[in-house]
Amino acid sequence: MFPNRLKMLRLQKKLTHQDMADFLGITRQGYSKYENGQSQPDIDTINKLAEFFNVTTDYLLGRTDDPNPPGSDNEELGTLARINQLIKEYGIEQMGFFDIEKWKHLTEDEIREIIQHFEWVAYKAAQKNKSPRKDTEE
Repeated sequence: MFPNRLKMLRLQKKLTHQDMADFLGITRQGYSKYENGQSQPDIDTINKLAEFFNVTTDYLLGRTDDPNPPGSDNEELGTLARINQLIKEYGIEQMGFFDIEKWKHLTEDEIREIIQHFEWVAYKAAQKNKSPRKDTEE
């Protein structure tokens, strides 16, 4: 869970492995090992990463799906932040369907359903890209 979250947060900020390594004062290879699960950072580094990305250490470590630290500006809109994160993660921010009033009261179960749907759409797209293109639609 940690490697995936770390990579997602880095990509959201459009940073490279080298950018993160420089921030942490380690080698690029050392940072890469965090994202591919070959190495775990120490607690000080985890705290530094959480502060840098403005998320909780529990979120980074996969103990919660709420990225917002207590008292953050987004705490009351945790659901919106999570949905916004998913929209960015799945690359659908340009679709124009994100109306805050419709989404801000979703439960965790409803968010899980959205995640499953996004994963299904991504899976179907990957399958479509793997199969040879047909000249006609079925």
